[in-house]
Amino acid sequence: MTFKEQIKQGIPTALPPKKEYDTTINHAPKRKEILTEEEKKLALRNALRYFDKEHHEELLSEFAEELEKYGRIYMYRLRPDYEMKARSIEEYPGKSEQAKAIMIMIQNNLDYAVAQHPHELITYGGNGAVFSNWAQYLLTMKYLSEMTNKQTLVMYSGHPMGLFPSHKDAPRVVVTNGMMIPNYSKPDDWEKFNALGVTQYGQMTAGSYMYIGPQGIVHGTTITVLNGFRKIKKEPKGNLFVTAGLGGMSGAQPKAGNIAGCITVCAEVNPKITQVRLEQGWIDEKITDLDELVARVRKAKENKEVVSLAYLGNIVDVWEKFAEEDVYIDLGSDQTSLHNPWAGGYYPVDISFEGANIMMAEQPELFKEKVQETLRRHAKAINKHTEKGTYFFDYGNAFLLEASRAGADVMNPNPTLGREFKYPSYVQDIMGPMCFDYGFGPFRWVCASGNPEDLAKTDAIACKVLEKIKKKSPEEIQQQMADNIQWIKGAQENKLVVGSQARILYADAEGRMKIAEAFNKAIKKGKIGPVVLGRDHHDVSGTDSPYRETSNIYDGSRFTADMAIHNVIGDSFRGATWVSIHNGGGVGWGEVINGGFGMLLDGSKDASRRLKSMLFWDVNNGIARRSWARNNEAVFAIKRAMEAEKKLKVTLPNLVDDALLENM
Repeated sequence: MTFKEQIKQGIPTALPPKKEYDTTINHAPKRKEILTEEEKKLALRNALRYFDKEHHEELLSEFAEELEKYGRIYMYRLRPDYEMKARSIEEYPGKSEQAKAIMIMIQNNLDYAVAQHPHELITYGGNGAVFSNWAQYLLTMKYLSEMTNKQTLVMYSGHPMGLFPSHKDAPRVVVTNGMMIPNYSKPDDWEKFNALGVTQYGQMTAGSYMYIGPQGIVHGTTITVLNGFRKIKKEPKGNLFVTAGLGGMSGAQPKAGNIAGCITVCAEVNPKITQVRLEQGWIDEKITDLDELVARVRKAKENKEVVSLAYLGNIVDVWEKFAEEDVYIDLGSDQTSLHNPWAGGYYPVDISFEGANIMMAEQPELFKEKVQETLRRHAKAINKHTEKGTYFFDYGNAFLLEASRAGADVMNPNPTLGREFKYPSYVQDIMGPMCFDYGFGPFRWVCASGNPEDLAKTDAIACKVLEKIKKKSPEEIQQQMADNIQWIKGAQENKLVVGSQARILYADAEGRMKIAEAFNKAIKKGKIGPVVLGRDHHDVSGTDSPYRETSNIYDGSRFTADMAIHNVIGDSFRGATWVSIHNGGGVGWGEVINGGFGMLLDGSKDASRRLKSMLFWDVNNGIARRSWARNNEAVFAIKRAMEAEKKLKVTLPNLVDDALLENM
């Protein structure tokens, strides 16, 4: 069968042969046993409903074995034989170009070079899934190949509920992931209901088909590191940034450190992913001995090198060793997947990687104890460094939250509302006031042709647009404009592409709309092929997350999720090609609600109309909320937006004199 024929067949009527478990692939750890015997039967019933009754007897024992061995039913047998990668849009079958664009993005999320655990359909973060099983993948791709522009595919946490009649301006796909009743949104609820096959953790851009490899966070990480050094009034060159995690999004940190111009030490316990990042050029050197690491860092400091060093081992050992050896750390953070602390997101110190994986599955309570012991040690070591002047920030991975729950010394001795922890979230002190409040966030695009020349042309177009905007930009955002122009000019030489021909570029509403319109005109003239627009959910208005994206909201509303819900509703009727809303994301199940979109530009008048309507809302919804929270930068930004668009009228806050309240 051809590739197109395989896509169109969906779940095959004749079962393919059983596949051997591929030990060369980076696999998800075994999930802990959480289902009762009766619930295991229910999980099997749920899995078998994808298949004709004649196959149930053959598949029953196989699926029962998967559930026993891995804690989930992945349906490995149905994994396609064709190469999993983003192809040119012309290679996909279908009646809708928009649907074909979505197929590109789904396959890119599962590309072996992109996905963390590709055979378990997990893109990043240890549990950020595109689908729960391979039957869902096959059925979804079949539906997309059949869809017209007057239908919408409804996705319930990885399950394709079906094609429904709609209209050309409706989204082609609407995705929800993990949308639980609030009282059923604890970590063990995810374990249970995911094992039953009825919900999944879509992370942020995994389950919304908008992940573009570690590049997706490189730009934001670069800005964070640059501004972190600016905050402590130091040049990056010759100075040290220490962090952890090389998996999905965290894999961007060493590359970002190189672009920012500092020395980066990034610890990672997984040998396979460390080797992958080395081969991809995302790290410069891999070191396995702590004494060697200390010597290498000292040499890098002495020579003022720009270098990224991966330490294959536990980050706690690095912090403790550097304290013992008096190695000064300028910036410190952590980007392990602590949103998923009990299932592979964070590993205990003094236990081997393999031993920890066994303990995680077979002794989950002991594993939890060891993780919390490690968090206490981790925090204690960090505190030793910050007493000497290290600037440490939480990287939005729930490090401080989980450390506090473990009883670590991370609480502010004089807490105020929103400043409960000893250390700030990077959104509080860096990304929030410097970027999000002004409307700058992670705009991204993918060249649907798959042609690297198209990507180079879009880079040039975007740069030209930004340079023109910068000439008339107010002083308040000149630094942001300059950083982003510098970024896009260096994008090609930094070799950021992994998987699809994609790019990320921080921009505000004006920048996003003007860049998108310039792309659409270039497509119409035949200069480039179609382009898929999107963004990270980690943005101005897509996400309500009290310990990350909205951690610099101090009016008490940071625990509400109105903004994220309004964002996805507004995007859906303003022209997005697909929309998504998730429970979960980078800080944990039950800790955040986040929404995203995708939009196909095809050179048409319809695309021009949609991009102007949708992109303006997608950004300014968040600025309006941040303005109402009395964030000065957001008040400035929303006033500018109202001047530019007379139809926009936003409720502005009246400020209260603090002395008035103090005299009560």
